[in-house]
Amino acid sequence: MDRVTLQDVADRAGISIGTVSNVVRGYQHVSPRMRARVQAAIDELGYRPNGLARSLATGRSRMLGLAFPDLRRPYFAELAHVFARVAESHGYRLLLIETGGTAEGERAVLADREAGTIDALVMHPQMLSAGELDAMRRGMPVVFLGEDPQPATSDQVAIDNVAAAEDAVAHLLGLGRRRIAFLGHEVGEASRTSTLRLEGYRRALAGAGLPDDPTLLVPRDVGDARGAEEALDAALDAGLRMDALLCRDDLAAIGALRSLRRHGITVPDDVAVIGWDAIELGASTDPSLTSVAPDTHGLAERALGLVLRELDGAHQGGAHHTVGHRILVRESAPATPR
Repeated sequence: MDRVTLQDVADRAGISIGTVSNVVRGYQHVSPRMRARVQAAIDELGYRPNGLARSLATGRSRMLGLAFPDLRRPYFAELAHVFARVAESHGYRLLLIETGGTAEGERAVLADREAGTIDALVMHPQMLSAGELDAMRRGMPVVFLGEDPQPATSDQVAIDNVAAAEDAVAHLLGLGRRRIAFLGHEVGEASRTSTLRLEGYRRALAGAGLPDDPTLLVPRDVGDARGAEEALDAALDAGLRMDALLCRDDLAAIGALRSLRRHGITVPDDVAVIGWDAIELGASTDPSLTSVAPDTHGLAERALGLVLRELDGAHQGGAHHTVGHRILVRESAPATPR
């Protein structure tokens, strides 16, 4: 069968080719009734737009950049999947970029914007200062993810790490746990993410009248499951005693489960464990992992919504949004005391 054209779609829908073009290009001033009529004809005929022609006509590639520090980390990989689905629902595709979590990698993404192949950028920076980000982001819509302070004129979307940590500790307190440790922050100077999670942890303990005991803080040298396992091994061998454990992320929690099992400590009877990020692997650990679950779909919808509004000229930046979270309860810290 010959390639389906815009004219074929217009003929099938009984409307002008200009109206069909407006729908395909995502022009916002088209009535929902007319948009549905065009979409029905597109679906019936199996029309696929010519990407190159559309790009030349509109000046847009319909491609969005998504820049993360390390795509080996399950949270970023799963978040990229959510972003891809949300972007697709808006008629866009994603170009996935890894910065390596370095200042050089972040500068490279902001400097060349992938040689003009993307219309806008969503980025999770870790190294560049707010001032440098502000100076380099001009010329293209950019939305920043994460907790690090960003320029007041930029868009930013994050979760409330302090409140989420407080909720996680409250869950453990509700199980009757009182000696709650924190595992997985960085040795030395903690990242912004770890700092906020530790702040929420400490606030919750203080609110319950429990002391801030530095012996309950277990940092790790390497930010993976093995690093957390080794760190907890050393702490337990040195005499650490606890009845609950809040982990900086799910990788730290997975390492903790191995360490606790090797030391003959039962989860959740002896020690209840909560991770962070609610990665899919957490459902398959033994026991399955209770975790702080950010609203990743809401994060993607909010960030891409800001990008698209700026592309359409309806928004000039400067919006800072917080999305929700919940405690995803599984076996490692069940809903009721055991």
